[in-house]
Formats: sequence, C-alpha cells, structure tokens
Amino acid sequence: MEILFKKYLKGDTTLWVVFIALCILSIIEMYSASSTLAYKASSHLMPVLRHFGFLIGGVLIAFAVHLVPYKIIRIFSYFGLVISAALLVFVLFKGHSENDAARWLVIGGVQFQPSELAKLSVIIVAADLISRIRDNTKDEWIYFRNTMIMLIIICGLILLENFSTAFILFTVVFIMMFIGRISLKYLGSMAAVLIIALLIGYGAVKTIPENSMPHMFKRAYTWVARIERHSDKGVKENKYVINDKNRQEKYGQIAIARGGVFGVLPGNSVERDYLPQAYSDFIFSIIVEEMGSIGGVVVIILYLILLFRAGQIATKCSSVFAAILVIGLSLMIVIQTFINMSVATSLIPVTGQPLPLISRGGTSILITCIYFGIIFGITRQIKEEDQLPIEESEMPEDTLPVVELESL
Repeated sequence: MEILFKKYLKGDTTLWVVFIALCILSIIEMYSASSTLAYKASSHLMPVLRHFGFLIGGVLIAFAVHLVPYKIIRIFSYFGLVISAALLVFVLFKGHSENDAARWLVIGGVQFQPSELAKLSVIIVAADLISRIRDNTKDEWIYFRNTMIMLIIICGLILLENFSTAFILFTVVFIMMFIGRISLKYLGSMAAVLIIALLIGYGAVKTIPENSMPHMFKRAYTWVARIERHSDKGVKENKYVINDKNRQEKYGQIAIARGGVFGVLPGNSVERDYLPQAYSDFIFSIIVEEMGSIGGVVVIILYLILLFRAGQIATKCSSVFAAILVIGLSLMIVIQTFINMSVATSLIPVTGQPLPLISRGGTSILITCIYFGIIFGITRQIKEEDQLPIEESEMPEDTLPVVELESL
C-alpha cells in the first residue's frame, strides 16, 4: 500500500485515504439508500452500478488532474468561466426541470448541472485574482472589482434557480478574500451589499403577488416558504403530523432516531423506503440510521480532516495562488457537507445540496473529484519542490569543483 501511494498516488497520503474512504462509504450507502430507484428500474443493481461508474470515472479524473501543474489549471479556468456562464444562460431557457427547478442541461443524452462547472471555475479564478492583489497591493481595487463582477454575474445566474448554491459560492469566495487579507473596507461593503440585496428580495416576495412576479423570479417564493415553514415548525404545525410539506424532514428525523448509537447496520434501513431523497439530500440520515451516531461522527471527522489538512497544506505552498486555491476548494466541499447534514438533522430548511462524494449524482461527483485532484496536485508539487535541495546536494562529486571554480 505504501509503495502504491509513493509510486502512483502522489500528493498528500492522508487526503488520498480520506478520498478513498468516502468513495467506499458512498458505494455502501448508495446500495442501501437507492431502494426506491431500484424499484423504479426493476433492478437492485442498476442504481448502484450507475453510481459506481461515476465514482470510478471520478477517481480516474482525480488521478489525471493531480498530475497537471496548477499553473495550467490557472490558465484554463478562465475558459471554464466563460463556458459555464454561457451554459448558465442557456439552462434558463432550455434547462431540464426537476423538483420545480430548471438546473440541468441534457446534451447528447448526457444530463449535467452547469452550476457545478461554474463553482469550480469561479473558485480558481477568484484564487488567481486574490493572489494578484497580494502581489500588487496598489491595484487591490481593480482585482477586487473584477472579482465582484464575476460573482454578481455567475451567482446571479445560479440564484435564479438555486439559491443555496449561489449563497455557498458567494460565502466561499468571501472567506477566501478574508484569508487573502483583502481590505476590510472592501469586504465590509461586500457584506453590506449582500444583506441589502437579501432584504430587498425578501420584501419583494412578501409584497408582490406571485402571479405578478416575472417567471424567472418565482423560485424565490419557494425559498421564502421553506424558511418560514422551518421557523414556524413546532408553533403552527403538530410535530407528530406528517404531510407532503414536511415528509422529508420527518422521515429524516425518524431515521436518525432509529440509528441510536450503533445503528441497525448497512442494508437494514427502513426509512429509505419512505424518504423521497434518501439517496441524495437525506443520505446522511440513512448513514446515521444504519451506522449510528458513531458512523455519523466518523463521516464528519473525515471531512474535518480534509479541512485541517488543507490548512496545513496552504501554509506550505510557495505561491499565494496555490494556498488560496486549496483553501477555497476544501471550503466548498466542507461547507456543502455541513449544510447537507444540517438539513438532514432539521437545523436548517431543505436546500437540495448533496453530500459531496457520497450522495447520488453525476456532475457533482465528477466535479468534486476534480476538487480533490487539484488539491492532490498541489501537494504533489509541494513534495517535489521539497525534494529539489536534496537532489542538488546529491550531485556527483566531480561537479563540485566546477561550482567552486565559478565562484572564484
């Protein structure tokens, strides 16, 4: 195993172990949580085989990406940003709708979410712009302005159909800029604009009738309704009543309660047959039901190890861009993780965010694997840079006099 990591899986060994552990856990839990999909497909293996195929493809992509220098990724991120912006516009008009949200494009029989590509591109481009600010502080306003323009365009396009994704992306870039020591006056103005925009949007939804609102903004009524229903639960609703509006939350709570400390063991979940999104939004509830609180804590620890190691890696990076990029990619994974877990435990309203690398998905799994691949690649380059002085010190003895003569 040690030879495998040293020879082929270059980069941070701890993160490779976390990555592989999450993939294995994903296969186990998807086999259990996809019972409703198996029933629809009339095949017990079809859903999990599809998921396994995406995971294998994702692992291969992560391996390939970790061999690519991050300088090349830095350049191509701008092409990805332009392409994702065009696709986000296209999905507004020709998007495939699921759960009343047009987030998917179907091209050549392949269904994918342009917002996933947009998230990846924005994080890389933001890391580039932030690193340029650190290298040239006198142009701080120019790069900050460019970052804001990018965020307004991309997050604005995502926001029309997916509030939670837009909010997470905005938050991650904000934290990246804070860690990159961008002026607090700029960050303060950025936060103020966001708060004002949210208040105006909420006020518009509460005062303008839904039938008078332009179609592209009608998803806002769904978000406000979810927030209000979540804040009113236990006051206006009987907590023992299950209906179409609270079905996912209630069965998710029941699944967690059934798990106890040690769980009912994989494959023995009952609530998977009642939870509409047991294989995606609420897969953490199934994990806790089958593996208990201990299993839930282990999963949380795996993601926290990722964040902790990312912080350590950032301190070893020779460039600001690589350091900010590692932080941004790990934050995107971990923040999305805890939002998914918060939904499963009814701490926040339902958002539709999958559990990274574990929930069922196609685009989300592949893009998350690219996140890991980039982080692996940066750690690989750090190791190679650390080995350079050693290799130079092991030069043949007959080359040493040449250096001495040149010094003379």
